[in-house]
Amino acid sequence: MQDIDEITGHIVDAAVKLHNSVGPGLLESVYESVLAGRLRRLGLAVQQQKSIDVELDEMTFKAAFRVDLLIEDTVIVEIKSIEHLAPVHTKQLVTYLRVMNLPVGLLINFGAPLLRTGIRRVVNGYKPSAFSRLRVNRTPEQPAQDVQEKR
Repeated sequence: MQDIDEITGHIVDAAVKLHNSVGPGLLESVYESVLAGRLRRLGLAVQQQKSIDVELDEMTFKAAFRVDLLIEDTVIVEIKSIEHLAPVHTKQLVTYLRVMNLPVGLLINFGAPLLRTGIRRVVNGYKPSAFSRLRVNRTPEQPAQDVQEKR
């Protein structure tokens, strides 16, 4: 299994290439399918629209939510195709990471004019490396920050 930072690097690279080739404006399902295919060709294990059961207060909720992509059983990718991401999109991904006890998720908005402004890397207790390929949400003068929600 590859390192989490390597996996997310492959995902970001594939997403940027996809966005550069077709641009914004397609349905989320199109971006999801094409991105999944590209990641599979890179040799990554990809599950699409994976149903997740949740157990809360000794109750089990079957198919409580679906993740768009689950890569290598380690990284969640949530795909949007909207004009602007809202804070609720990041909160949703944080909740998914907590419930599934996973360290890293990517929120990718293919509706952004420049994809680098439409990618958020969200961590759940993970200490990322300084791997520069992952630092997409920054100006040249400003270091990138992973989003880590406080409880």
